[in-house]
Amino acid sequence: MQKNIFRIAALFLMGTLTAQAQELYMPRNIKTAYDNGTRSLDGKPGKNYWQNKGKYDMTITVTPNDKLVKGTETITYTNNSPDTLKKVTIRFVNNIHKPEAPRAGYVNKEFLTSGLDISLFTVDGQSYNVDTRDWGTTGDIKLNNALAPGKSASFKINWSYPLSKLSGREGQIDSTTFFVAYAFPRISVYDDYNGWDKIPHMDRVEFYNDFNDYLLTVKAPKNYVVWATGDLKNPDEVLQPKFAEKLKKSYTSDEVVSIANAQEMANGEVTRQNEWNSWKFSADHITDITFAMSNHYLWDAGSVIVDNKTKRRTSVQSAYDSKAEDFSHAAAWTRLALDWFSNNWPGVPYPFSKMTAVQGFADMEFPMMVNDSSTPDMEFSQFVLNHEIAHTYFPFYMGTNETRYAHMDEGWATTLEYLIGQHQLGKEKADQNYKKFRVERWIKDPSTEEDQPIITLSTQVSGAGYGNNAYVKPSLAYLALKDMFGNELFKKYLHTYMDRWNGKHPIPWDFFNTINDASKQDLNWFWNNWFFSNNYIDLAIDKVTIKGLTYSVSIKNTGGFAIPFDIKVTYTDGTSQVIHETPQVWKFNQKAINIQFTAKKTVSSLVLDGGIYMDAKPGDNSWNK
Repeated sequence: MQKNIFRIAALFLMGTLTAQAQELYMPRNIKTAYDNGTRSLDGKPGKNYWQNKGKYDMTITVTPNDKLVKGTETITYTNNSPDTLKKVTIRFVNNIHKPEAPRAGYVNKEFLTSGLDISLFTVDGQSYNVDTRDWGTTGDIKLNNALAPGKSASFKINWSYPLSKLSGREGQIDSTTFFVAYAFPRISVYDDYNGWDKIPHMDRVEFYNDFNDYLLTVKAPKNYVVWATGDLKNPDEVLQPKFAEKLKKSYTSDEVVSIANAQEMANGEVTRQNEWNSWKFSADHITDITFAMSNHYLWDAGSVIVDNKTKRRTSVQSAYDSKAEDFSHAAAWTRLALDWFSNNWPGVPYPFSKMTAVQGFADMEFPMMVNDSSTPDMEFSQFVLNHEIAHTYFPFYMGTNETRYAHMDEGWATTLEYLIGQHQLGKEKADQNYKKFRVERWIKDPSTEEDQPIITLSTQVSGAGYGNNAYVKPSLAYLALKDMFGNELFKKYLHTYMDRWNGKHPIPWDFFNTINDASKQDLNWFWNNWFFSNNYIDLAIDKVTIKGLTYSVSIKNTGGFAIPFDIKVTYTDGTSQVIHETPQVWKFNQKAINIQFTAKKTVSSLVLDGGIYMDAKPGDNSWNK
């Protein structure tokens, strides 16, 4: 009787702990969004979901002599929220170059500029006196007439700013080559859980933008070619007939061809010989638009079918200096990446009409463009290109908030970079690269900042903590899910999430809830384990019990993460076998488990092997008879 009482008490306690484990921490503002019905606990956008939108019509001029960017824009901004907006927050990322701007790290004087100057600012025809001298990367404008729900307002802005001499995500690549990004004042995101996004850009955490429609005209001097997000609408007006024809033919070509070589650029044969040419681009429902320009970069182009059902093609282009040997392969590598991502992982057809790889210094992604550094290591150059192109899906197909939750894009790009690496290099080399570039620096460093919960706001963690929480740990978590579900089901659930939130603004809880809903499982134990804990990776063989050929292996999970792992069994005759355990084995007890198996013959040794899940103390992962 007493034994039964203890058993009932134990079951009650276990049930209580299990029930507690099913709850995920949710900040108060996130709870309010769910309470308001803008988001749903089944993971779908709520019945009251909304997001605001802008339509941007911009003309931007870059004068190579003084490296000044000048622009005019009209923004038709629609307030789809239920709130009356009494002000707008304007975001201008390039003010990071102002000497007064807060930054995550040291910069030298070539990084610094005077920042944004606005010479005209009107709303629905009313002029505003806007002084940007005290602006950081955001500034507030109090509206004379509040913008009511469902209404639109027309903003007209004229502005200028100097290009930074030090090129990073944007700036001067060389004296006549520029990557012009974050080049226009934009209306910051107003959303359902934070209101106006006022977090300053400090040159580490990345970006959060609305899905807008863009018309962009870039005015560039003759002999300067412009590459940009969006479709080039007027090739015949800016290119000489021979080159316009080559470009148009490349849109349906499986072969990568040279549009313009170094000699043709040097001879001034490529562009129309007007003093200034106006290059016109358009892109709809996209989170950003950017461009590059040069008077000497080579230009390659081809195309690839990204949707086998519709036979839709995407243009692949590259722009680079003649000395960059790796970039002569960039367009071909882009073709391979778009084909593989579209048909394998994530297995969603590349959603845009173009992808251009520009040689710069940033290793940075933009919608339809990447700005990558050149290296003498071909494998590494392709590795970086794969990673940046993978960002197409996260955060550009899925409009995630990189500023607060970097794991929602960097974690996925790291995962996709690893999976395409298996295809291109083989699993052994891909594993080696993943461990070397992603896992080692974290798992071998026991300092406190390395093991903060992934869900921690990206703005609130240190450099080391940011890298782990953005790239390494979330990627391992996604791959653990893939191992636990298997490829087919994992892809099905991932597609459910992507279908629901394509073109919208998901937050981590939307992902957690969607996978729970799609899989018909309560996976909160997994989310708590991986995203809300201070866990790390450290397994140990505690004890091995042998009864005949039945082996019971007691395993401690000192680090705490629910990882997949292998038990490598070596027999006394030298033969071996591998027993694989998925993360599911940790569902009911994440601190210790017992694995029992029937051996084929006498065992001489056992080794726990996590593969890419590198162990902090591998010395206690083995047992010898």
